[in-house]
Amino acid sequence: MAKRAGWLGRLGSRLSRMEARLHERRAEVEAEDAGEPPLPASVVAAPAPGAEEAAGHRAVLPAPARPDPVTVIPWGVRVAAEASWRLLLLAGMVWVLMKVISEVRLVVLAFAAALLVTALLQPFVVRLRRLGLPRGLATAVTAILGFVVIGLVGWFVVWQVMENLDDLSNRLREGINELKSWALDSPFHVTEKQINDIAKNLSETIGTNTEEITSAGLQGVTVLVEVLTGMLLAMFSTLFLLYDGKRIWTWVLGLVPAAARPGVAGAGPRAWRTLTAYVRGTVLVALIDAVFIGLGLYFLDVTMAVPLAVFIFLFAFIPLVGAVISGALAVVVALVTQGPVIALAVLGVVLAVQQIEGHVLQPFILGRAVRVHPLAVVLAVAAGGMIAGIGGAVVAVPLVAVTNTVVVYLRAYSRERNHAAGAASGPGPHGATAVRAAALEAGDDQRA
Repeated sequence: MAKRAGWLGRLGSRLSRMEARLHERRAEVEAEDAGEPPLPASVVAAPAPGAEEAAGHRAVLPAPARPDPVTVIPWGVRVAAEASWRLLLLAGMVWVLMKVISEVRLVVLAFAAALLVTALLQPFVVRLRRLGLPRGLATAVTAILGFVVIGLVGWFVVWQVMENLDDLSNRLREGINELKSWALDSPFHVTEKQINDIAKNLSETIGTNTEEITSAGLQGVTVLVEVLTGMLLAMFSTLFLLYDGKRIWTWVLGLVPAAARPGVAGAGPRAWRTLTAYVRGTVLVALIDAVFIGLGLYFLDVTMAVPLAVFIFLFAFIPLVGAVISGALAVVVALVTQGPVIALAVLGVVLAVQQIEGHVLQPFILGRAVRVHPLAVVLAVAAGGMIAGIGGAVVAVPLVAVTNTVVVYLRAYSRERNHAAGAASGPGPHGATAVRAAALEAGDDQRA
């Protein structure tokens, strides 16, 4: 019995020491979690009353607290996530804006055309005002003359096309016959039966697709009605912009928040100057292209030289793409009506004039005010054409130029504003300046 009692006593003392060590470890863990220094071992190791009776019960340590998930995610991933949801929000806003614009595309394009025409005609209104004419009369005279000139240009193009249509059809028939003779005599071993089969298949295709052609014609009538409606909207918008443009701009500024109003007020006139410079420069460059290419077509005796020159003038308002389309049209007409030699000569004239335009005229006339990178021009024209057709392609480049001007000005304005705020809240006076300022303050206190 004595040996058993001694063995039980030793076992109880070992269990007590183990419990004391567990209490000490738990206290250290709790102190680390709470940010406090660990307790002394003597305090932790002191057994509680009745520890001997509870020696058989084993202590259970609490599980350590898990860290905050935000602290576990790497900093780069968090920055990417923050930027991602903001970019998604901006993309959603742009998508909604594009959907709204596509629904009211006619109104947007008409107003954009009115802005372009107003930028072209406003200098004439200013000159008439300087000559002493009232604002209403100057606006009416400028608008009427501008619309008459535009209408005469359109009428001249239609008249020339109708006058030369019979000659063009005869030349086209002759060109097709020459092409047929060349194909028969060429080393490709094309037979007359194959050519007749191709012509027969083409006529059958046109006959079987009569309904589609009719529907396309009806759709063309709808497009014509929309074009006339857009022209009327553009005319009325141009009149109001010429007459009351400053008041409209003041009203627009009233919609801008007060904190951003000074920056927008400074960016607006600069954007308008950029748009005016773009329209004037584009009109002048297009006129030079049309005159020189038209003279080349006239001296080469190409059919419809004058209408083709007018088409070159109109297509010049679509940068890069318009010049390629109008030049290709002139070359095709020359090929069909005059043969490959004259077509090569026309191609040489078109390429020479376009090279002079791209490297001399545009940098000299447009200058730095509307300088946009060619890649930005191509992407803007492609995006504008996909969104709104030919009208979108015409409006895209001036929109990019104006946006570039506004962004550059707002960036410079924000930098100057931050610099002025930093200078105003800079370090206080020090050295002799601080002593003199303190003396002045003391003198003011004594006088008070």
